[in-house]
Amino acid sequence: MKKWIVAARLRTLPLALSSILMGAVLAQHVFMFRRDVFAWAVLTTILLQVMSNFANDYGDTRNGADTAERVGPVRAVQSGEITPRQMLNAILITGTAAFLSGIYLLVVAFGSFSSVYFRGFLGLGLLAMAAAYTYTAGKKPYGYVGLGDVSVLLFFGLTGVVASYFLYTLHFEWSLLLPGIACGALATGVLNINNIRDMESDRKAGKITIPVRLGRKKALIYHWCLLLIAMGGAVAYISLKNGQPYYLLSFPLIFLNGIQVSKHENPDPYLKTLALTSLVFVILFGLSLNLH
Repeated sequence: MKKWIVAARLRTLPLALSSILMGAVLAQHVFMFRRDVFAWAVLTTILLQVMSNFANDYGDTRNGADTAERVGPVRAVQSGEITPRQMLNAILITGTAAFLSGIYLLVVAFGSFSSVYFRGFLGLGLLAMAAAYTYTAGKKPYGYVGLGDVSVLLFFGLTGVVASYFLYTLHFEWSLLLPGIACGALATGVLNINNIRDMESDRKAGKITIPVRLGRKKALIYHWCLLLIAMGGAVAYISLKNGQPYYLLSFPLIFLNGIQVSKHENPDPYLKTLALTSLVFVILFGLSLNLH
């Protein structure tokens, strides 16, 4: 059981849940939060994230990015703790569970299978599952050509926030893109830390991530840009909604992450801290909107 817990990479869960929680606090601001929608959204997100982590473990080993020379935590398939066949089965099981949970979430949110919203969100969910698998697995993984950052920004930010808000309210407004971008930028920052850590092994494996393309110095500048974009999105939205300044308490933690990543050759410890910081950021963002 321990090897499966390690392979599930639980430290990534706060990051995955941040956009779902952001959608919830935005819905609470307009008094449309629902506990049942939130509970099923959380379960679906966790299952999808674990499936994605399993697929990443499987894909990077099969495509040569995870080797004995890798700097970060040892991966389950690469180390032999879990066989490729076992991991494929785990991907199938968690993917099926995520799909079924997502179906029930949509029924809870929209009331029936016949809703036009149900069909649209079903397609979006299937797209998210495909993106989770093909990031590093499959014949042409898009993470190997530097498109992982775009996917994370979209699914952990814009789509995660806007879509989860819509599940509560059946409503969209353009200003939601600001908290969506903020969450997405922090999530992309976590991926960037991962890719800075793995630069050498990725380069040897032909995995052309943003840090491999830019080099370490420019990748650190890119990291700071992501952190500043996240903070800027928060300032803009809270100011637009005349919220309270509690969200500013998360800014020192965000700045600290930038400093730590810049100073240390191996930034792996700060991947987890930025994931947790993103969750703190969303909680304080919610307090800023909902406490008067």
